[in-house]
Amino acid sequence: MESKFHAFMFPWFAFGHMAPYLHLANKLAEKGHRVTFLLPKKAQKQLEPHNLFPDKIVFHPLTLSPVNGLPAGAETASDIPLSLDKFLSEAMDLTHDQVEAAVRALRPDLIFFDFAHWVTEIAREYGIKSVSYIVVSANTIAHTHVPGSELGVPPPGYPSSKVRFREQDAYLLATLSIYYERIYHQITTGLKSCDVIAMRTCKEVEGKFCDYISRQYKKKVLLTGPLLPEQDKSKPLEDQWSHWLSGFAPGTVVFCALGSQVILEKDQFQELCLGMELTGLPFLVAVKPPKGASTIQEALPEGFEERVKGRGVIWGGWVQQPLILGHPSVGCFVSHCGFGSMWESLMSDCQIVLLPYLSDQLLNTRLMTEELEVSVEVSRENTGWFSKESLSDAVRSVMDEDSSEVGKLVRRNHAKWKEILVSPGLLTGYADKFVESLQEYLV
Repeated sequence: MESKFHAFMFPWFAFGHMAPYLHLANKLAEKGHRVTFLLPKKAQKQLEPHNLFPDKIVFHPLTLSPVNGLPAGAETASDIPLSLDKFLSEAMDLTHDQVEAAVRALRPDLIFFDFAHWVTEIAREYGIKSVSYIVVSANTIAHTHVPGSELGVPPPGYPSSKVRFREQDAYLLATLSIYYERIYHQITTGLKSCDVIAMRTCKEVEGKFCDYISRQYKKKVLLTGPLLPEQDKSKPLEDQWSHWLSGFAPGTVVFCALGSQVILEKDQFQELCLGMELTGLPFLVAVKPPKGASTIQEALPEGFEERVKGRGVIWGGWVQQPLILGHPSVGCFVSHCGFGSMWESLMSDCQIVLLPYLSDQLLNTRLMTEELEVSVEVSRENTGWFSKESLSDAVRSVMDEDSSEVGKLVRRNHAKWKEILVSPGLLTGYADKFVESLQEYLV
């Protein structure tokens, strides 16, 4: 009889980190292992519906201490702009004693973490194993978070001439520079001092980056695969979207979603709307209201709603992204190329147009566009500004399969990659092998 283990999970307090940790927790629980999931109180309600094994996965709420600079009541990255992340990081560090008390009381066999590098000291003290589980792309860690990395410069021996920053990306590196030192310290310290490195990727897409990380840290790197959540068959696509999308021919609708952290300036938001209008195609855009606006409606360009009535919707709320991507009418996905969205786009039948906003999203974009050649990146000025024309041109280049060479190339390559990734047993095999490796490690 194989032994069952008890794992702690302590991800960075952002939904883009907590959700993949919970997908992994579900996988461990499915195999009979127990998980104690450490998280801020407020996040528990949002994650509870995604806990598929409440008898095996127990949420352990932590109380965040007030920190100067962190707005009252803020507990996760989606409660604050990116510029205040450092204060959330401080609040997370202040949970040290609560985490240690939980470890002391419950004595897990191992603890998963990403930004809270100090977890490794607690783990050592209590004789448990620590796993640095990285849920951003391997190319990001290989480029930006290996010993001796410099901001924006590929480190020696970095395995790609294409997945990198360019001169015109200076606008984006400027935002990264504000918090680079902190995150660099957190991640590299964690990777150096943990017992096991684990990454949410697969070797077919990022193998050479994983091998490079393994060499840099002189440790084996275990892979979980992308670990996308199972579709909940009991929750179909909401009627309003299902009904609206069904009014268009197959493969004609452009769906645009830029993730939960991107809040555009008003003029750039309006340019996005006008770019969508310019494509001449039906479209659904899900973005947060721009800066200074409390609703989407008040920020729309003049006359826009009248002009696109019946064929275009700008929506300021949450949508069921995977289900929309799976709808037969949707033919193009305009995305920020966050790591979860990157996998969802690869596994979909949609054409892919990328508009990255953060440094890791930019490296993912270059992987998709330059290396895998499955997508098109929207061209920008050196300030980061994109025009309605550049957005519309990018969309039309992938949607016009007859006259566009780019369209033919990305369709062909995307079809090939999708076939690889959905081949029976490939992705579930990663997760199964990962759990087996952990069991062997703990024996």
